Amino acid sequence: MKGAGRAVAQVAVPVPVPRLFDYLPENASAELPPPGSRVLVPFGSRRLVGLVMGHSQASPENRSNLKPIERLLDAGLIAPPLLELIDWCARYYAFAPGEAVNLLLPGALRRTREFREPPPGAYELTEKGREASLKRAPSQAEIRDLLAAGPRAREELLEHAGTEVLRRMESGGLIRASDSDPQPEAVAGPELNAEQRAAVAAIVHHRRRFSSFLLAGVTGSGKTEVYLQAARRLLRGCGQVLILVPEIGLTPQLVRRIESRLGHQAHVYHSGLSEGERLACWQAARSGRARVIVGTRSAVFMPLVQPALIIVDEEHDGSFKQAEGARYHGRDVAVLRARSAGVPIVLGSATPSLESLHNVGQGRYQMLTLSRRAGAARQPRWRIIDGRGSKAELHPQLVEAMQRHLAEGGQVLLYRNRRGYAPVLMCAECGWQADCQRCSAHLTVHQRQGRLQCHHCGAQRPVPRRCPDCESPELLSLGAGTERLEDCVVSACPDVPVHRVDRDAMSGKDDFEKLLETVRGGTPCVLVGTQMLAKGHHLPGVTLAAVLDVDQALFSADFRAPERLGQVIAQVAGRAGRGDRSGEFLIVTRHPEHPLLEALARGDYLTFARSLLEERTQAQLPPAQALALVRAEAHEAEAARTFLVEAGRLLACRGLEIHGPLPAILARRGGYWRFQLWLQADNRAALVNRIAERLPALHELKSARRVRWHVDVDPLEL
Repeated sequence: MKGAGRAVAQVAVPVPVPRLFDYLPENASAELPPPGSRVLVPFGSRRLVGLVMGHSQASPENRSNLKPIERLLDAGLIAPPLLELIDWCARYYAFAPGEAVNLLLPGALRRTREFREPPPGAYELTEKGREASLKRAPSQAEIRDLLAAGPRAREELLEHAGTEVLRRMESGGLIRASDSDPQPEAVAGPELNAEQRAAVAAIVHHRRRFSSFLLAGVTGSGKTEVYLQAARRLLRGCGQVLILVPEIGLTPQLVRRIESRLGHQAHVYHSGLSEGERLACWQAARSGRARVIVGTRSAVFMPLVQPALIIVDEEHDGSFKQAEGARYHGRDVAVLRARSAGVPIVLGSATPSLESLHNVGQGRYQMLTLSRRAGAARQPRWRIIDGRGSKAELHPQLVEAMQRHLAEGGQVLLYRNRRGYAPVLMCAECGWQADCQRCSAHLTVHQRQGRLQCHHCGAQRPVPRRCPDCESPELLSLGAGTERLEDCVVSACPDVPVHRVDRDAMSGKDDFEKLLETVRGGTPCVLVGTQMLAKGHHLPGVTLAAVLDVDQALFSADFRAPERLGQVIAQVAGRAGRGDRSGEFLIVTRHPEHPLLEALARGDYLTFARSLLEERTQAQLPPAQALALVRAEAHEAEAARTFLVEAGRLLACRGLEIHGPLPAILARRGGYWRFQLWLQADNRAALVNRIAERLPALHELKSARRVRWHVDVDPLEL
């Protein structure tokens, strides 16, 4: 083909530069690797693994400056639909194309090791193996005995013998790869009610074609059963199901439930796994052997051979938004992935995000509603307690309710989203307060450790015995975190176990799951915790739930704060009364007449959320308008402001509103002063296109070299 000699490979290299890099073929006779190939390329003095994203033409003058690809590692490793998806994400979310390497490849493949097809997921015994005498090979004999009853998973066999034993037996014809992994036996789920059946029917009706569903169901309404029964029907054949869950929601209990309902092994993918475990899951998905993949945000880029259904559980959860690097939103990327694959997607939540409700109103999503709890469970009774006039950490009315429910054999859940013992340490004599020297924040008292800790940068120091300013010993711990609340509960209810659930108390890998198993045993107890406790856990013994200290969120400068507070309150309320006994939910506040709390107390989150959506629309805030932030931080505040002023000039155009530079809500963190530009537009495409056009010029600004900066499209944090 004429001009073929001028073709070069466009390679995504994992560096923070907003462009692809051109490379020549390995040698004069070699063809260019196809898009999706994993290659080793020279980059300055380094050798890096990159991904071929496409081909382009280069003039002879430009070709003379290009280097050849050093080695083709794997040809066509990533399929074209995933390359197109990542290309769209890089443009929309304004991240460097090189992030594709980090998003599409597990850590083990970002190095120079060659890709190998995954080992068999299971083995079975051959006739030769059944008849062989293995008296002198006890390890092989043990494997034969295990396989005598039928195929076994490779992971199970490796618990009894090493990989070399399996390799020798396979090469000797004693065992062979089984066509399919041993699968758990499928267990029939509970009978669905009319609303659940209608939801399943709507999802299944759209098999093999794209449709977005928002499954909005009150807590305890059986959303998970809808997911699983729809997935079970769509798995018939060779399809794959991808289930995305929040980081905190991926528990062994959920995985077991999925496997028992679907009759397929659930392959799990999240950051807490070892590099080898993540690679094994990735390989199983790419080969089609993994029929069910359950993962956190990053699993949205999992290579799938034949997707049949995508599910995003707790779609409102903020952990689906990446906070660093490629700042994509896993939920929104999942919708694009489903559209590209031509399959249905279900976004589920008891407290849907305003973005999803807005998309329902715009006709982009179809709403499926579960208005009542499954089975015999009923919604809890709500009550707002006026906290004015009470100086006690536990309001007397709350203590009375706790003691009553515990005496009746129930369990109690208390929510306070603040770790530590107290958020402020203050001198009673001179008013000194323990502040972080690197952040615009107080240090939190952690009494168990005898330390002060910053929850933003992690700085720590011992709790002083005297005021460093006036040397007074009268130091007061003001406010209450979960540690102090735990002590108060122990004093009020000394005869029952009290369990604290936060990152400090649940630091071990399995601590939280073990505690949940204990609590599900039904023994009366009190749970005191942060958001770890509020997220979708089924605790049928809890009959009383309460939210303490909501007042700060009622008056936050963050326009998303009312939505988050409403979601937390509704989610915590949903933990009560999920079993046979009725539940009660309490809110302790010094602002009992606040309209937000009164609206929530009526027990209808959707009505509350729609009123918030109307307020956002009138105020021209997301999701009614598109929003992006250009954030900058520097040791010198003026450096960050200067860069953002220049960035604003570059980005300015008709139809784009620019506000700032404005200080971030947390103005200083980790020694850096933080500022941001607000970019707003009625037209989302116009906003994204303008940022994409000017991004290279932003990188070229001299002032950009003195700051750390990034663009955040559709930000969740201010």
